[in-house]
Amino acid sequence: ISICRDLPNIEVITFSVNGISDLEPLHQCQNLSELYLRKNNITSLDELFYLKTLPRLRVLWLAENPCCGPDHHRYRMTVLRNLPSLQKLDNQAVTEEELSQALVDGVEITAPPARRSVENGWAECTASSAAGSAAEPDCELLSCSLEETNKTQEELDMKPVPRDKYFSFSPQETDCSCKKRNNVLSAILLLMKELDAEGLEVIQQTVARRLQAFQKKELQEE
Repeated sequence: ISICRDLPNIEVITFSVNGISDLEPLHQCQNLSELYLRKNNITSLDELFYLKTLPRLRVLWLAENPCCGPDHHRYRMTVLRNLPSLQKLDNQAVTEEELSQALVDGVEITAPPARRSVENGWAECTASSAAGSAAEPDCELLSCSLEETNKTQEELDMKPVPRDKYFSFSPQETDCSCKKRNNVLSAILLLMKELDAEGLEVIQQTVARRLQAFQKKELQEE
């Protein structure tokens, strides 16, 4: 979900059933109001640390994650203590009584969770990493995304994305704009299958306008 770092204005995110364990990429989504994370791999409620900075978050669905544990009351109280602006948690309305009780029974989260050096099979890339070692996991990730993207293209009766168009940088390159473009493309195509006919028409009209603008710009430059 690293693409969320490039989507600060997004308002609703649905990531249910995706094997997600790290919520750090969400902390910059300042306009986020609804977040659906049901049935993922979030093991610690310390991940809520990254959601505490989101002023507009009103709906959170976190049920069926390992972090919920066997004690439902303690789990709910901890979430509400750290996210008191929530209006609905796990599809259940939040009451004033619960918010008051959360100050007593909930656990205050004051620090982010500890990270392992390798998580979910991917080496974590740090700013001090060498260009080659930092880029390799990204290339593998984008390669997987291309397969998933083309599967989605098939479902939408669209032509597959050529590998040279999608995966256009070598393992040694660190061109962030290229990675960002590919990640955005993958996310858009994957989300398109969630749209109905009306939504797809809006997308079609928007793309047509954008293409016209690009073509006009190219003609002016020539």
